[in-house]
Order: sequence, then structure tokens, then C-alpha cells
Amino acid sequence: MTDAAQRRRELGLFLKARRAQALRSDYGLPPVGRTREKGLRREEVAFLSAISVTWYTWLEQGREISPSRQVLETLARTLRLSETERAYVLSLAGYVSVPPSGTAVADVPPHVQRLLDALDPNPSFALAPDWGVEGWNRGYAALYPNIATVPSAERNLLWLVFTDPYVRSLLPDWDVTSSRFASEFRAEAGPRLGDPKISYQIEKLKDASPEFRDTWARHDILGFESRERLFHHPAVGVLRFEHHQVSPSDRPDLHIVVYTPAPGSDAAEQMQLLMKLA
Repeated sequence: MTDAAQRRRELGLFLKARRAQALRSDYGLPPVGRTREKGLRREEVAFLSAISVTWYTWLEQGREISPSRQVLETLARTLRLSETERAYVLSLAGYVSVPPSGTAVADVPPHVQRLLDALDPNPSFALAPDWGVEGWNRGYAALYPNIATVPSAERNLLWLVFTDPYVRSLLPDWDVTSSRFASEFRAEAGPRLGDPKISYQIEKLKDASPEFRDTWARHDILGFESRERLFHHPAVGVLRFEHHQVSPSDRPDLHIVVYTPAPGSDAAEQMQLLMKLA
């Protein structure tokens, strides 16, 4: 399947998933039957968007058609998409710039590694476009010791979250966090799903993790937001961090992820103790 065909397919599946999750009462529509409160029919979406049912059906089927930006904006309003979801739909149709290639970074640049080291003891790491973990500091290694020993082919944040039992035990809210990571990754990688390396990564995860397979099938999309994160480390108990993400202006393909102590938490002291133990 070509890259363009893969994007058309993803666009159709995404629109179908959002249509199925729409609350009929939000549109002043009665339930289907006695109990079905969710889900719009294709003809209802088409009517509300002032487009033909046939054309909308072709769009969901991934046919080789070229929807205008105006039509996609209308569909986004009809389906009440978030700003992140709207941008995702537009990117799949080629109306925004495609993110950098999905290939991993061979080595984190020295100046980026020095930045990570300067952030110690705050756990910090560098993510490639495919979410490969390409560099980290001592603080992150103290929080997650496996990062230094896991095979490089598996040193991918999405893979580790869904397959490493240690990571699962480290995250007291694993169900929420893993689902959010998958949604954030889809938002970033959607326009590149035709890339063989990205496709292989997704299929490998589907085979390895039933939870990922179920989460991925929902077609959820979320943009990154700085937020509080909890980690339960066996040596120091629960750590409360704020989760931040930035990109160097000279290396926009890299994301620098930094965990800083949450206000009012003991995370700074806990990290100092972890560093000594490590």
C-alpha cells in the first residue's frame, strides 16, 4: 500500500471511529432503537455537513478522492473534533506539513546529551520521531534502570510502556498513561503510517500487546500537554513529577522529555536518594 493510500485509509477509519463515538443527544437526535445513544449514521453526518452521502461514504472507505480543506473543516465541526483531532485530519489529507521521517536518530547529538546531563537529577531523555529513546541522563537511569540494558531495537518508549513489566509496575496509572501515549503517538505519526518502519512498529506492538491492539483500534488522538505524572519506585515510593516536552530549535526532530518535581512533592529529595543508590 502506498503512503498516500495508507493516509486515505487512516483518514477513513478515523472519521468512522469518531462518528461511532458521537452522542446522538448532542445533535438533538433520538436513540437508535431503544438503547443506542452513541453513533451517527453516515447519512446524518453527510446531511449535517452539507455533502453527499456517496462522497462521504467514499471518504470513509479510503477511496482515491481529494477532499478540500473546507470540506474537512466542516466535517471536523460536525463531528466536534478537538483542535488536535482537526489538525490530524488535515495532516492526513496533506494540508499541513508532514512531520520528519520516522527513522530513528543514530546518535543523540553531543550538545543534546550535555543538555540532558545538565538537567540531572531531573529524569530526562531524548525521543526520536519513532519514539526511540536516543539519549538519557543519570536521573532517568536511576528512575528506570532497564534503559541502559534493553536492546537498542526495543529502546522505544511506546514498546517499553506496553511490553516491559517493570514499566507497568512503575506506573500506578498505567491504564491511563499507556492509552494516552498511544493517542499522542498516533497524533504525531498518523501522516507517516505508510512508512514501512512505522507500520512494522505498529504491527509488532499489536502482536505483543493486546492492550495496545485494543487502544490502537479506537483511533484516539491527543496532543501533548504538560501534566503531573506519578511513578512508584520500589526504593523510594511514589514520586510526583511534572511532565514537560521541548524540542531544540536546531533539532526539531528530537523531543526532550523532562520530569521536574511537582510543587509540594518530595520528588527532589527522592531523586537525590535514588541517584545515591544508583
